[in-house]
Amino acid sequence: MASLPPIVLTFSATDPTGGAGMQADLLTLASLGCHPLSVCTALTVQDLHGVREVRALGADWVAAQARALIEALPVHAFKIGVLGSAENVAAVARILASRPQAAVVLDPVLASGRGDELADARTVAALRELLLPRTTVLTPNSSEARRLAQADELAQCAQRLIAMGCAHVLITGTHEPGTEVVNTLYGAHGVLREDRWPRLAGSYHGSGCTLASALAAQLARGVALPEAARAAQEYTWQALAAGFDAGAGQRLPDRFFALRRSEP
Repeated sequence: MASLPPIVLTFSATDPTGGAGMQADLLTLASLGCHPLSVCTALTVQDLHGVREVRALGADWVAAQARALIEALPVHAFKIGVLGSAENVAAVARILASRPQAAVVLDPVLASGRGDELADARTVAALRELLLPRTTVLTPNSSEARRLAQADELAQCAQRLIAMGCAHVLITGTHEPGTEVVNTLYGAHGVLREDRWPRLAGSYHGSGCTLASALAAQLARGVALPEAARAAQEYTWQALAAGFDAGAGQRLPDRFFALRRSEP
């Protein structure tokens, strides 16, 4: 009998384009050899230009989906994206409390790449209070880190977020100036690693979802955190570098770049 693949449960909103959200999580996790479980938190209307509408599911529906899965299947890691409401944040926090041994990667998606709001003030406050204390790795971009931590300097943001309860923070530098993207992993005692990547031209849909899901996959496979963070960044950069224009708007990452490179 084949060994059980690592199982990762993702809480996320749908993205009909397949570029971000739940669809991005499923593609990324599957491409990295994990079996993805999915709990839908919200429905969206969007294209590659931006989000037109978000409709959060009721917290009872979110909780029921998750309970049905965790009662029947082992979960090695959780990945969390858009939750849609403060009530959904609370429901997810209760689920995580029932599985404290599983790693938790939280991508605090507060707005779309275009700037469409995806989390109101109540939801952000609930994230700080209820989810950060259960988070193994928080993966904000610099704008999200500043909004969550209410500070300007990124090292200070990381310190504040860790003080709020999360174990580690990986702040990505895609929103910062420069020819390189600098991503920094922080722990309780400061910087654990800093990685620099050539900045790619263009704008990509779902890069943050890809990174967080890739990190959850590595942790579910038992890779130690600093090495898991590096491997997740490498995968994400390669997926973006192999990205493609499917229509007007942002480019789409190619999460199966390795498979296509092996084709004759």
